[in-house]
Amino acid sequence: MGAIGRFGRRAWQDLGEDPAQLAGVADPGAEVPLRSSLAVGELAFDSVALASVAAGLVSEARTTGRGEPPVVRLDPARVAASYRSDRLFRWNGEAPSVWGELSGFWRAGDGWVRTHGNYPHHDARLRRLLGLAEGAGKDAMRAAVAGRGAEELEEAAAVAGAILVKVRDVEEWRAHPQGQAVARRPLLGFAGLGEAAPRPWREAAAGDGRPLAGVRVLDLTRVIAGPVATRDLAFAGADVLRLDSPRPPEIEWQHLDTGQGKRCAVVDLATRAGDEVLERLLASADVVVTGYRPGSLDRFGLEAEQLAARFPGLVVGRVSAWDTGGPWSARRGFDSIVQATSGIAVRESGGAATPGALPAQALDHSAGHLLAAGVMSALRRQRAGGGSHLVSISLARVAHELLAQPGGTEPAVDEAALPAVEADGPAGRIRSAPPALDWAGAPPAYSWVGRPWGADEPAWA
Repeated sequence: MGAIGRFGRRAWQDLGEDPAQLAGVADPGAEVPLRSSLAVGELAFDSVALASVAAGLVSEARTTGRGEPPVVRLDPARVAASYRSDRLFRWNGEAPSVWGELSGFWRAGDGWVRTHGNYPHHDARLRRLLGLAEGAGKDAMRAAVAGRGAEELEEAAAVAGAILVKVRDVEEWRAHPQGQAVARRPLLGFAGLGEAAPRPWREAAAGDGRPLAGVRVLDLTRVIAGPVATRDLAFAGADVLRLDSPRPPEIEWQHLDTGQGKRCAVVDLATRAGDEVLERLLASADVVVTGYRPGSLDRFGLEAEQLAARFPGLVVGRVSAWDTGGPWSARRGFDSIVQATSGIAVRESGGAATPGALPAQALDHSAGHLLAAGVMSALRRQRAGGGSHLVSISLARVAHELLAQPGGTEPAVDEAALPAVEADGPAGRIRSAPPALDWAGAPPAYSWVGRPWGADEPAWA
């Protein structure tokens, strides 16, 4: 594999960083074991390596200031374990039910569609769209989809707020207006949001030498990509506070799988009390990370330009499914959905009649690690030269980059050989993947695991 590969170099270039800073990434001597017809192993390695380099550079900037490339030594097995954390996860010895009953591939009258119904409200919308009674199962779903066209279902789902897309091959997606819009975007977007004085690094707690110690991160994300990004920031020492609405409640195991080292509070931002809490937190936040559909948080004053105008010097990180331009920018989407319609599912089918999938939710995890790298890069530059900054990434753009690069990953996943750790926490006994990031002085483990969803007060530590 060499050291840092094509994906890492491209993202680092998009950030405007010096490629010489990547020289300290060591060759692991083996590929990340995520077998695929696509270069998923390289994508995973590069994404974790870039977040590690970014953390190391912050650490160096806060100590010696010499600008030397950080030494990063990644374990391919730990990277694979992190990417397949949902398969490794156990809660009091039990494996979670990862997919909803109506989630998956279904044969339509003229092709295939992919659905996502893991959250109860998404399941309910799919049922209304297809005229399925509550409790109707897979046989009823097959019959309802079989008599309709894939694109007709896709458009009807978008109107209904349900999550369903047509399965396309690569050529179809590249010709699609959204595929074309995504292709014009950088892999990792970096933009200035206005002038601001450099902020000082906030003093860390005694004995805490982690790179982001003292940095406050407001986490407004759900599912995988955003939570992975903020977990990286917490692992690097940031005080990460996740704010969630009480409606809909989060899937508890999903939060526990990516909530290591973070705190989480439930606040209704649509109320006056919730708005006051938000303003108080933003007043001393250093970073805000959002993971909802573009435009959906604007009514709360959380659009990037609004935030920068009100809180100069803020770094905003943003992850979305389809990016912020094109006809689908405001549509709902998840990793499996982007895989299905971008051509990945057809490529991973191996010629079989049924569409396939990547060996992990690799678009989500990679987008999360790359976003964390971008946020840490922006923080370092804000402290040195000022400004407010926006870092953005989309699952669809990661998919585009993966499909554009030749090669695949050969080693198969041996689940039993992947490292996992078990720990007792407030929510019970949790088995999860260990941290994959590494830099000089990186902690050997997460600060904590098993902190329940919504268990914390909406205040900085």
